[in-house]
Amino acid sequence: MPRLSSFYGIAIYMYYGDHQPPHFHAIYGDDEAAISIEDGSFIAGSLPRRASNLLTEWIDLHRNELLANWRASIDNEPLQPIDPLE
Repeated sequence: MPRLSSFYGIAIYMYYGDHQPPHFHAIYGDDEAAISIEDGSFIAGSLPRRASNLLTEWIDLHRNELLANWRASIDNEPLQPIDPLE
């Protein structure tokens, strides 16, 4: 599972050939969640409020890059790193 980004203790990963809808996985400490790229909703799991708020901001900035990586993952192509939230 390639790591796409990491910031403020949050690591962002995407699986190759994962199930729909388009999403990524975020890990923060012992917490993990699958998060929809389209609307930022939680598909599974949970994160603390602060990490969730940071992710919302990051998704808004990088939605197109996340969707491009999702398409690449479906086609088993290399995934591109995404800039962290600064």
